[in-house]
Amino acid sequence: MADVASLLDFSKPIDVGLLDATVNSSMQSVAGGEQQRAAAEKLLLEFQEHPQAWTRVDTILETSQSQPTKYFALQILESVIRFKWGALPLEQREGIKNYLSNLIIRFSTSEELFRKESTFVNKLNILLVQILKHDWPARWKSFIPDLVAASRTSETLCENSMKILKLLSEEVFDFARLDLTQAKTKELKQTLTVEFKAIHELCVFVLNNTRKPELIRATLDTLSVFLTWVPMGYIFEGNLLEMLLQLFPQAPFRNVALQCLTEVGSLQMSTEFNPQFAQFYEYFMRQLLLVVPQTVNIPEAYEKGTDDQQKFVQNLALFFTSFFKVHIGVLETMNNHELLLTGLDYLVNISYVDNTEVFKTCLDYWNFFVPDIYTSSCTGADPVGVAFMFAPPTTLNVPQTPGGRKLLYRPILSKLRQLMICRMAKPEEVIVVEDENGNIVRETMKDNDVLAQYKSMRETLVYLCHLDYDDTEHQMLEKLRMQENRFLVTVIRDLLNLCEVTRGKDNKAVIASNIMYVVGQYPKFLRAHWKFLKTVVNKLFEFMHETHPGVQDMACDTFLKICNKCRRKFVVLQVQEREPFICELLNGLTETIQDLQPHQIHTFYEAVGLMIGAESDPSKRDDYLHRLMGPPNTTWSQILAQARANPEVLKQQEVVKSIQNVLQTNVSVCTSLGQPFLVQFNVIFGDMLQVYRLYSELISSAITTGGANAARTTFIKYMRSVKKVALKLIEMFVDKCDDPQLLAATYVPAMMDPLLGDYARSVPDARDAEVLSLMAAIINKLRQLMEPEVPRVFEALFECTLTMITRNFEDYPEHRLQFFALLHAIVNSCFNTLYLMNPAQLKLVIDSIVWAFRHTERNVAETGLALLHDMLVQFAGSEYATQFHQTYYLHLLNEILAVMTDSFHKPGFKSQARILHHLFTILDANVIKAPLWDVAAKGPTAYPTNSAFVRVHVMGLLSTSFPNLSQPQVSACVSGMFEYKDFSAFKHHLRDFLVQTKQFASQDNADLFAEDVEKQVVEQREARQRVLSAIPGLIPQADAVGAEDMNDG
Repeated sequence: MADVASLLDFSKPIDVGLLDATVNSSMQSVAGGEQQRAAAEKLLLEFQEHPQAWTRVDTILETSQSQPTKYFALQILESVIRFKWGALPLEQREGIKNYLSNLIIRFSTSEELFRKESTFVNKLNILLVQILKHDWPARWKSFIPDLVAASRTSETLCENSMKILKLLSEEVFDFARLDLTQAKTKELKQTLTVEFKAIHELCVFVLNNTRKPELIRATLDTLSVFLTWVPMGYIFEGNLLEMLLQLFPQAPFRNVALQCLTEVGSLQMSTEFNPQFAQFYEYFMRQLLLVVPQTVNIPEAYEKGTDDQQKFVQNLALFFTSFFKVHIGVLETMNNHELLLTGLDYLVNISYVDNTEVFKTCLDYWNFFVPDIYTSSCTGADPVGVAFMFAPPTTLNVPQTPGGRKLLYRPILSKLRQLMICRMAKPEEVIVVEDENGNIVRETMKDNDVLAQYKSMRETLVYLCHLDYDDTEHQMLEKLRMQENRFLVTVIRDLLNLCEVTRGKDNKAVIASNIMYVVGQYPKFLRAHWKFLKTVVNKLFEFMHETHPGVQDMACDTFLKICNKCRRKFVVLQVQEREPFICELLNGLTETIQDLQPHQIHTFYEAVGLMIGAESDPSKRDDYLHRLMGPPNTTWSQILAQARANPEVLKQQEVVKSIQNVLQTNVSVCTSLGQPFLVQFNVIFGDMLQVYRLYSELISSAITTGGANAARTTFIKYMRSVKKVALKLIEMFVDKCDDPQLLAATYVPAMMDPLLGDYARSVPDARDAEVLSLMAAIINKLRQLMEPEVPRVFEALFECTLTMITRNFEDYPEHRLQFFALLHAIVNSCFNTLYLMNPAQLKLVIDSIVWAFRHTERNVAETGLALLHDMLVQFAGSEYATQFHQTYYLHLLNEILAVMTDSFHKPGFKSQARILHHLFTILDANVIKAPLWDVAAKGPTAYPTNSAFVRVHVMGLLSTSFPNLSQPQVSACVSGMFEYKDFSAFKHHLRDFLVQTKQFASQDNADLFAEDVEKQVVEQREARQRVLSAIPGLIPQADAVGAEDMNDG
């Protein structure tokens, strides 16, 4: 090991053979060699981090016989280029550039060496591009001319030059925002655009003069990334496009040529280029018809094809969808529409290919194409020749076709209906599972990809239906072999008949599921046909007795869905009925639910709660509620009566489960009924608190005696389940109650000791996070009315919970989240109570918030940041602003700067930036009326203003934290922080600074842009919702929210 340590002596020449052996040792995984491997890894890490390590790279690359050692050397060089380039003297930078360039030339001019060491050469290329991002164009103006000139001397050198150019384009136009400032990105884009003339000439020269397939493919690969941004004249004014079209039919180049053509086809250009795009499409289609005749069964050919052939089909789908999205309006102006329809026909055929990605590509376009046809037919912009909705304007004064676009595309639209019906994806599915407390619950299975596909296909089919109802119905009925009657009635009627005559429980269950799914999708139809609605509901009641797996669950779910949309129909007297349906239901309640499992009964009760809530007469509503709650209230009363005689009854497992079910039934009704549940809540509230207290004591006692393992026993889980449901019921009632005064005067005082006192007295493992959640809900609901109780809440919950959650970052995850939700509620709703805290208590609050935003779990950190921002805003507007900021301003500023620059908290960048912006803004707003610096040590006149002091403080902090940055860089950053008053500009300025720091340069910085992405997503979602709301049928009836759901009587 002593010999190996000599590698760290940089005063002597390096022993490359010894380095090879050390690298080899670090990679071996032989039994018993763990210690040797660890020692080798430690030494290599020390070598790599040595400031002079990069000076050994050339010797290692020239002498080493080991490929892993060479890559180790390149890692060292990459680190220097990325993080220390600006700190190197100019002659050393030039030396590295020349060495790397010569190395690339040496490997690229030898065909054999170039093929053999292709991975190594690619790594060299990446390093060269990293240097270019620093030095080009200012300190390497001749790079592009030199590269182009050298490329004409050797075909392999030219091939590698193409790869370098491709990497450069991708770094500048695709990935620049991750590690380049905005100004540098702009400079590189402008330079690359100016220099493109030479690159274009080189590409054309290659395509005209070489017959070497590898070079042609490399050139086309490079062109495919350049074509997204090159000046338009290069594409149509030369012969580049013609050369690409001629290469397309040739099998070796077909795919990469098609990728280039796709990039051209997706370009949006001014109308003067419309004729060129039309000619381009016509030329392409004639070539395609030779390569893939229309008679070819594309799905079958894809199934049997090679990888290249399958990739060709995928690329063809991309070409058509990209071209049609932008230029279909141009093609509609052509006198001959045959080639346009032929292209769409190809795309329909490709849509049947059994490949998810191919189908997604096609579906995305159909979901774009069909709504546009519908929109143009509705707005009067229907005749062919009028501009395509999302495309550039087409040529004007074109003869109009009678019937317009709708007629033109009729054959394609009909084929699309068949496609959507045949390939319709599955909607979300529901399964029944057992939760951690042993309760049976429903869980929605969401395959997000399949669900998104289903929604997109359904939406497209709705538009297709609007364009031609008859054809849609005909195709559906044809598929179902039921041509004789109207669609919905026919389907349901025949399914009901089929259920009667079919034998076998499995078969009946399948048909029952179909019936329930169909009826649940059409609440508007059910509201309009009472007799049919009643028949359906009674059929659901029948299914509730069918014990085949899944049938009862689906019956209860469908009943809930129907009650949600048709609730009022059940409480008004319908024609030819003796009484409202709710009375009939309540009369037969026990019989209807006798075969249901507890979780199914809960769903049933929630549905009936919706019905009762639709009754406007309070006396009737209370009577219905009393009758509905009769069975659970009877069970509740019987258990309590037995417990008064013998308290041990409450310890029986079956009794605990019964109590839990009764309380969950109350939760279900409270959820759907709302404020009128008050009558029932009064019935059980007092006794429920007594039961809660008893089970709390039993749980604490068991955990104290048996330790943490006792908390995992089945009996303890059941008792905790009772507590959790009781808390959930109170929280639900608080949410639904319309009378805050009643809550504050009657209920809150009664629950203080049973809930808060119990929480404080319990051992940590027996404390329920739901208590924190409930208190947050109460404070948010009652706001100032809760202020007298907040000190008691704080005393009972704060310190004991903080001790639990700050031991480490892993334990008690639910308590962590709910604790900060509670603190947030106090800050937002009862802020005045913070003024009444003593200094030690307020410091505890501040420390807990700092702990939260330093947390590595994203949701905890984001909660802490949001909480801090709200608190700072509140304090800034209060009379305590100066006192608070004198105590905590610098501490909070330092902590926020620390998390913003440590790379573990990048997702919180938006919130961190907003807090910093606030802290700097208040300095000039005269919010803080006393010095922030230590007056005793520095005197009252040490700085002219707080702003000047904080500027010096931040300069020192950043300079110390980032020694790799120059003083002018730090100074520019701090100046911008104080000068940019607009938050958007401030945020962009911070991003530019962060991408220059070492901590952020080596990682994906996408999180720094998360806010922009999120904003874009929200805007798109809102725009989409407006579109969906405007078209009948796009929002499923079962999901639609409207006044008619309540006023349907």
